[in-house]
Amino acid sequence: MGIFSRISDVFKASVNDALDKAEDPEKMIKQMVIEMEESVNKATLAVGNAIANEKQLERKMLKAKRNSEEWHNKAVQAVNAGRDDLAKTALEKKAQQDRQMNDLQPALESAKSTATKMRSQLDTLKGKLDEARSRQNTLIARSQAAKAQKQISQSFSGVGSDAFSKFDKFENKVEQLESQAQAFEQLSDGDASVEEEFRQLSAGGSEDARLLELKREMGMLPEASSTPDTEDNSTPNPTS
Repeated sequence: MGIFSRISDVFKASVNDALDKAEDPEKMIKQMVIEMEESVNKATLAVGNAIANEKQLERKMLKAKRNSEEWHNKAVQAVNAGRDDLAKTALEKKAQQDRQMNDLQPALESAKSTATKMRSQLDTLKGKLDEARSRQNTLIARSQAAKAQKQISQSFSGVGSDAFSKFDKFENKVEQLESQAQAFEQLSDGDASVEEEFRQLSAGGSEDARLLELKREMGMLPEASSTPDTEDNSTPNPTS
């Protein structure tokens, strides 16, 4: 019985020590499973020894019982032969085997009870080991997820609100530069449109002049009238 108590104490101490350090949960989980496997192996050995002790006591009991029966038969044989002296000796030997059986009986019952309890405890320990093995991958996956979340949180906290405020400031600066560029572009477009209107106006006047000249050459326009240099002021002589 003491072996299981010691195994439990050692296992609890190892778990508590690992949890206190908590340096690497994944290694802790794997190490605990290894320690549980070692505990099961030790407990299995202890149960095997208990069962072996029980079987040894059973063999001694059976041997003492057979010897008792044999000496009883010999005593009967001696009585039938008229050898009371041999019968007494045989009965004495039988009494020794009976006393041995009486001494072995409580030890055998105790060994059976101990072996039964140890087998039950071993089954419980194996069940916990199987549960630990089945939960090992889940716990490791949860540990890895927690590590990743921690790294993300640390990275985010490292960036901080100050960095985002700087981004906002730079964004406002860029928007301001874009607005200035658009304003200068509009001013430049305005000057160009005015110049274009004047150019078209000048071009239109020269085209009209060329058209009139062409029509004049083709005789489609009346000749320009000339103004006389002197005006004739003579009046006819009156008829006498």
